[in-house]
Amino acid sequence: MGTELIRAELAHPQVYSVVAELDGRVVGSNFLDERSSVVGVGPLTIDPAVQNRGVGRRLMQDVLERATERAAPGIRLMQSGYHTRSFSLYASMGFEFRETVACMQGPAMSREVPGYTVREATEADLGRCDELCRQVHGFDRGGEVADSLGQGTARVVEHQGRITGYATDLAFFAHAVAETNPSLQALIASAPSFGGPGILVPASNSALLQWGLANGLKVVQLLSLMTTGLYNEPAGAYLPSILF
Repeated sequence: MGTELIRAELAHPQVYSVVAELDGRVVGSNFLDERSSVVGVGPLTIDPAVQNRGVGRRLMQDVLERATERAAPGIRLMQSGYHTRSFSLYASMGFEFRETVACMQGPAMSREVPGYTVREATEADLGRCDELCRQVHGFDRGGEVADSLGQGTARVVEHQGRITGYATDLAFFAHAVAETNPSLQALIASAPSFGGPGILVPASNSALLQWGLANGLKVVQLLSLMTTGLYNEPAGAYLPSILF
């Protein structure tokens, strides 16, 4: 799974990739997703044999310099809650903690939310998806939505004749945006499964978190959303990806 993930990152024209070498062998890597104006860092990986020797800091400095060259207004990443050293590294490099995120996994709910209809997204929906993301976050993630359309995983939810939310997938590496919790719940409830370790639910959205628990999902790990530069408090419901 790790090899497939890195292969996809290396092959994508809008993902910047960098490796660290020591004595002729690769001992670490880092990536910068540039599919939207706000860029996302990761995954950052370090060979355990060379941890605590500054390799991670060098790799982070490289992608931050890349973001500065691109004049990216904001940079984001998702940090594993158990890994205190990486939290310290990111904080020391200017990243601010924004949100605790719960990774949730469990059986598919296989049901509908009354009044909400979920369907496969089409290219005609791209403009509305971008509009929703700008409404909630202040910027769009159109590149990711376009990729998910090509992969056949994008979904939208309609309420009273309007698109009120979308998801690039219901999975660890996907994100979702909606005007309200019921729209987001309809997307989650209709998913046939939750890809990878699970979906990421902001812990501050207590109503959504408790709804997930009541419908059979369990929290399997906690992560920290960290940012530097532009950050707007979300004005709606959302699920981040492991990227941000």
